[in-house]
Amino acid sequence: MTHNIAILGASGYTGAELVRLIATHPNMRITALAANSKAGQSMGQVFPHLRHLDLPDLVTIEEIDFSGIDLCFCALPHKTSQEVIANLPRDLKIVDLSADFRLRDPAAYEKWYGNPHAAPEVQQEAVYGLTEFYREDIRSARLVAGTGCNAATGQYILRPLISAGVIDLDEIILDLKCGVSGAGRSLKENLLHAELSEGYHAYSVGGTHRHLGEFDQEFSALAGRPVEIQFTPHLIPANRGILATGYVRGEAAQIHATLAAAYANEPFVVVLPMGETPSTRHIRGSNFCHIGVVADRRAGRAIVIAALDNLTKGSSGQALQNANLMLSEPETTGLMLAPVFP
Repeated sequence: MTHNIAILGASGYTGAELVRLIATHPNMRITALAANSKAGQSMGQVFPHLRHLDLPDLVTIEEIDFSGIDLCFCALPHKTSQEVIANLPRDLKIVDLSADFRLRDPAAYEKWYGNPHAAPEVQQEAVYGLTEFYREDIRSARLVAGTGCNAATGQYILRPLISAGVIDLDEIILDLKCGVSGAGRSLKENLLHAELSEGYHAYSVGGTHRHLGEFDQEFSALAGRPVEIQFTPHLIPANRGILATGYVRGEAAQIHATLAAAYANEPFVVVLPMGETPSTRHIRGSNFCHIGVVADRRAGRAIVIAALDNLTKGSSGQALQNANLMLSEPETTGLMLAPVFP
C-alpha cells in the first residue's frame, strides 16, 4: 500500500531531510510540499541536492487538499505549528517536529516557551515521540510530538539508568555539543560563518535551555520524584551532529550492562564495547545513535557519551520512524542508510 504524504515547512533543514529519507521509502509518496515563503518554486530550486527527485512544487498550506493525505509531517516553526495543527482534519495522522506538543503540562509549556499554548486540547492528545520508549503509544496515535534533538540525545544515555536505579539522581551533569543546523535555517547574525567558525561556545547556560523542560518531564516521571540535571549545550562549527557527555555517579560496569540490555533489540541504538567512545563522524546522515561508557578514574563514577545526527535521528529520521509505526509499516523502512564517511 502506498501512503500519500504531505510535508509542511518543506523549505527548512528538517523538511529537506524528510524528503531525502522518504525518497528511499518504497511505500510513501510525497504528494504535497508546503513552504509559504517559497511557494511557487520547485524543491530543486530551494535545495539543489534534491533536484533529481520527482516532487510536487512548493505551495502554501491553504492550497493543499488534505482529503487524499494519509499522514502529514509538520516541520514548521514553534508557535506556528500549534495553530496550523489545530485546524487540520481530525482524521489526519500528524507527526510534528516543532516543540509545540512535547510538554504535557500547559503551565510547563508557558514557563519554557513564554506564551500560553494556543491549542491545549490538542496538546493533551499528543504522544511524545521518543520511539524506543513510546513505541506502542505511537502506533495508535493521531498526533506524535517529535522530541528536541538535544533532549533525545540526553535521554538515550540517561533514561535506562534512571529507570534501573543505577545512578545517583542528584548528581547528573550533561555536557552537549551540537552542530549549527540544530539552530534552523533562518538568517541569524550569530550563525554567520565569520561569527561561528574557528571556535565554539556555550549557550543557554545555567538552566535556561528549553529542552530542560523535556528532561524535567521525562526524568521525573521515570523516577517518581523531581529530577533536575545540570545541562550545558554548546554550539560547534559543524553542520551536523550532537555529542552528549554525561557525568554520573554509579558503577561503570553496571551502567554499561544496563544500557546494553536496554538497547539489545533496538535497530538504531548501538551500545559500543566497554571503554569505546562514539564520534559524530560515525553517525553522520544516519538514523543511528552510538553510546559509549568509560569508567572515571574515581571509583564509583562513570562517563556516558552518545552521538547522533541532529537532523536525522534527532529530528526527521525519528519522525519517519514514528510515521512508519503509525502507518503499520516496518519501523526501519527508509531508514537503514549507512552513515556518510568521511
